[in-house]
Amino acid sequence: MRVVSRQQWTPDLAEDIAGAESVIFIDCAVDIEAGAVRIAPVQPSPAEAGLATHHTGAAELLALSEELFAARPRNALLLTIGAGSTEMGEMFSKGVNDALPQACKTLEAAILGLLAS
Repeated sequence: MRVVSRQQWTPDLAEDIAGAESVIFIDCAVDIEAGAVRIAPVQPSPAEAGLATHHTGAAELLALSEELFAARPRNALLLTIGAGSTEMGEMFSKGVNDALPQACKTLEAAILGLLAS
């Protein structure tokens, strides 16, 4: 298992993704309720208007790994936590802090599921 922590997902991650058997992307989002935790499979999808490094998502990174390296993980999941706020600060928003225990349980279950498959 390898953990890569980034503030933003950038196209250079495509090489590591292409070489992985499984990948779990973890991100916060403002388009779901603050504190909500969601996990779902993710499929490759090319960027619609060209690849902008500050808008590279999990689906675009999977597509890029296929395009550049002719490979992608057998399993790809996206764990999303509702951010509530994306204001600059040194701490998570209250919604994210409140969701962390559930997010950790969800992540652990996903990892165990991937190891069992």
